[in-house]
Amino acid sequence: MATKKITVTIDAEQLRAIRAIVDERHAKSVSAFVQHAIAISLSDVAGWGALLTGALKESGGPMTKAERAWADGVLAERGDPAQAKRRRAA
Repeated sequence: MATKKITVTIDAEQLRAIRAIVDERHAKSVSAFVQHAIAISLSDVAGWGALLTGALKESGGPMTKAERAWADGVLAERGDPAQAKRRRAA
């Protein structure tokens, strides 16, 4: 596997936790830990994508504009912060 060196910024507490895991020999290195975490994350994304695809097939496909508007209204009534963020981004 070809590798490429990059720079990332992470929370200082996360870095301390990763280094503790490496120090306890539960991971070979910080890079190995990060590579493993990325592999798991990519697998999770692929799995959720497959799950969503299956759910959409079973439910009749993606939401219509009317269904999305109804859902947006329900979430707005509840004060859902994620919904408010999506409205600001649109």
